[in-house]
Amino acid sequence: MHFFDNKDIQSLDKIYKINLINSCSGFKSANLLGSISADGVANVAVFSSVTHLGSNPPTLGFILRPTTVPRDTYKNLKESGVFTINHIWEDIIEDAHHTSAKYPTDVSEFDMTNLESEFKGKFKAPFVKNAPVQMSMKFIEEIYVPSNDVMLVVAQIEELYIKDELLQDDGLINLSIGKVATINGLDTYAIPQFKKQLTYQRPKKTK
Repeated sequence: MHFFDNKDIQSLDKIYKINLINSCSGFKSANLLGSISADGVANVAVFSSVTHLGSNPPTLGFILRPTTVPRDTYKNLKESGVFTINHIWEDIIEDAHHTSAKYPTDVSEFDMTNLESEFKGKFKAPFVKNAPVQMSMKFIEEIYVPSNDVMLVVAQIEELYIKDELLQDDGLINLSIGKVATINGLDTYAIPQFKKQLTYQRPKKTK
């Protein structure tokens, strides 16, 4: 079994270290965040850090890397107060990954890929058409993490769209049916398979 202590990790080649540390935490969520600029340019970008924060109110968060370089998603959501979260599924993996390319602010990633934007009702930000799960989000707060110079962005779910076949009677969204992707590290994608749903666990009685 390979062993690395902190000193080993700090001395690793930069790319090797990035790959190692980005994958050691396990599989991550694979999502496209949709936003729109004040000038009406639709932006879509891949994020692997979206995570559940709480159910009441229904909140999610994601990690934003240092804003020392332009971050269109962050700029747009701060200006408009809204954005969307869309699950990546098997058929769009390559186009979804390409949204990580750094295009100028006035260029929409929807125009540079086969991804299609979709607007629903009066919500300002674009969804990704045909995504098995789509969420409209309202920005709540941001929490700066000085140790890594990153930001935790917290947002509330305003609307939730789920393809009918994914939603179980108990409220579980069976992502395997929608062939929803997950990310291993930075650039490796997998399609998890449903194995078993277990019951709520309580302590065993002592003998």
